Amino acid sequence: MRNIVLFGPPGAGKGTQSEFLVNHYGLVHLSTGDVFRYNIKNDTELGKLARSYMDQGKLVPDEVTISMLKAEVEKSPEAKGFIFDGFPRTKAQAQALDAFLDDRNESIEAMVALEVPEEELKSRLLARAETSGRADDADSEVIQNRINVYNVETAPVADFYRNAGKYKAVNGLGSIEEITKRLVKAIDA
Repeated sequence: MRNIVLFGPPGAGKGTQSEFLVNHYGLVHLSTGDVFRYNIKNDTELGKLARSYMDQGKLVPDEVTISMLKAEVEKSPEAKGFIFDGFPRTKAQAQALDAFLDDRNESIEAMVALEVPEEELKSRLLARAETSGRADDADSEVIQNRINVYNVETAPVADFYRNAGKYKAVNGLGSIEEITKRLVKAIDA
């Protein structure tokens, strides 16, 4: 089983690159953001709770995110593996993911991190707001808060995987195709 964490700040290109990696490796894409947005759109209890945090640019609490993720993994018992996009976002989530996968006799193969300068992230998010209609991408203050939260709360997760020898940095600038080639090279290395 091949399990990959696709990592990077908001606007780094995780969702875009996940599509290519899913097709290339035959994996299941698990995006916590997509699952939250689905629940928000359908006004579920989880969606209401997630919205209250996301609208402020804050992270959804670990317990909610972890329970949701476990349910999503268990929906695909025949999967060859998973691309975790937007998860884990905290060290506690990384530890919980490792424990969950360990119970299934699986593990994370690699954390592949897209590295993109902050100004480029802001430009990408504002451009995405125009095409996606995502309110969290349209407000410069919310964008900055999301980047700040990432830098303080999420970026340290890289150390967790670095210490486990599973961290791989990839330059996230260039064309989609160039970045995809770099990701595949890093994963296959």
